[in-house]
Amino acid sequence: MVDEADNGRDAHFQGDTEAYDAVVLDLGLPLLDGLSVLKRWRDEGRTMPVLILTARDNWNEKVAGIDAGADDYLTKPFHTEELLARVRGLIRRAAGQAAPVLRCGELALDTRSGRVTLAGQALTLTSHEFKVLDYLMHRPGAVVSRTELIEHIYAQDFDRDSNTIEVFVGRLRKKLPPGLIETVRGQGYRLAVA
Repeated sequence: MVDEADNGRDAHFQGDTEAYDAVVLDLGLPLLDGLSVLKRWRDEGRTMPVLILTARDNWNEKVAGIDAGADDYLTKPFHTEELLARVRGLIRRAAGQAAPVLRCGELALDTRSGRVTLAGQALTLTSHEFKVLDYLMHRPGAVVSRTELIEHIYAQDFDRDSNTIEVFVGRLRKKLPPGLIETVRGQGYRLAVA
């Protein structure tokens, strides 16, 4: 799920109240500039990865952004593919996964190609099954709630009482080794780490 804010005050509030996987922050925001937003987040203990976007190609501003707590920097104009690759890299590193291929035993998920293999054999997953597995593989050993999965897979207006997450997890379990996706009663799901 992606949220957006068109001014620094709203951006600060959203980053202060939501647990984002990564943030793309423009320095040229109205009401409160992006550098001030970033400094406030870091002063308040917010640790989500932040990529700064700016039209300014000035090394002083790059240094100021990195010193304020930015994890990466991209100057406009840029290619969308580069922005997405950098965001994927930030999310992987924040999850302790530097490589683009996530692994759990013989299960491998390539975040660039969207390919999933088990013991070298390609698995066929639907887009939603892939999103669930991708989210769990970015958080190996951590309990992920059903609500958290819904928020990362669907648009905001999705019916949160639906049991589709359970359906996708059930389908994944049929394609993966037994016990790889554990149910933590009353809390959610966990990808078992060997």
